[in-house]
Amino acid sequence: MKNKLPSIDLLTLLLALSISTIGLIFVLSSSYIWAEYKFDDAFYFFKRQLLFAGIGVIGMLAVSRIDYPIYKKYASTFFFGSLILLILVLVPGIGMVRGGARSWIGIGAFSIQPSEFMKFGLIIFLAKYMSTYVEDAKTFKKGVIPLLFCILLVFGVIMLQPDFGSGMVLVGTGFVMLFVCGVPIRYFMYFILTGVAGIVALIISAPYRLERITAYLDPWSDPIGSGFQIIQSLYAIAPGGLFGAGLGNSVQKYFYLPEPQTDFIFAIVSEELGFIGSVGVLILFILFFARCTYLILKTDDLFAKYIVVGIMSMLMIQVMINIGVVIGLLPVTGITLPLMSYGGSSLTVTLLSIGIILNISRYIK
Repeated sequence: MKNKLPSIDLLTLLLALSISTIGLIFVLSSSYIWAEYKFDDAFYFFKRQLLFAGIGVIGMLAVSRIDYPIYKKYASTFFFGSLILLILVLVPGIGMVRGGARSWIGIGAFSIQPSEFMKFGLIIFLAKYMSTYVEDAKTFKKGVIPLLFCILLVFGVIMLQPDFGSGMVLVGTGFVMLFVCGVPIRYFMYFILTGVAGIVALIISAPYRLERITAYLDPWSDPIGSGFQIIQSLYAIAPGGLFGAGLGNSVQKYFYLPEPQTDFIFAIVSEELGFIGSVGVLILFILFFARCTYLILKTDDLFAKYIVVGIMSMLMIQVMINIGVVIGLLPVTGITLPLMSYGGSSLTVTLLSIGIILNISRYIK
């Protein structure tokens, strides 16, 4: 008789499904006006998101049954395969331009965003190196330089699209993994100084990024231009009050806030559910990250530990950036809210990544 697989961590699964369900509700609530106007189908975005959610959940449960050590064997394949997809995006006729960035590859009626797959590929690749060369990974010559080269290589290719937001998430995730790996703190001081200089150079080199910084500092200086989106986001959050206007009663989704089902979905959550509802969503994310931290502390396998650290930090960085943008604390970057914003590639890859965490949880007593 075949041995029964150990149980997955049900709390992690429940939290992921809860956040995804709330995301589906608000994709429908925030998009049906725009979907009806543009596609003559109020459920256009919802149906596509529901399809990818179904694929993602099935994939997550399937991945949770695949023993995670296999990813160590194929880490290089995942990394270089994702890198090839990133490069293919830059080829005219293959890559699709959306929002001023060539970040998509069209497949029939659907499209994929290779940078989402690269997040997973980079995490697996770094986790393998750090767990295989435990002591070398902490040194400058044998650890920091090769790992930093991989991180900056990916960042450079993504910036050719350009997709500054995804690039920053990948760099941030890589740096968190380096920190957890045990790279000396003094090296991070050099990283920060170099990074600040690089970000300043990137902002100066692209006028639209400078406009976003200006809009961030004073959105009302250009209320119908670069500051429009953040102003409309604040107009959505402010009237929400303590309990909100009620589910489905948002005003800003009536063509005020552009495509609210994507990057600014949290603004609609704040408007319809108010402060209480917004905090409730944040608590779900915090509980999910706390549970991931628990799993990190409980596992003795370094490879597993670094995988969970990478996935958790990637999602945490996205949540902090997205909500920071929505409430006006950060400049607009185009980062989606994990498990909630509309986007098939993002939702599917996130759920598959959580599937790996669930598999790792099977090995924890």
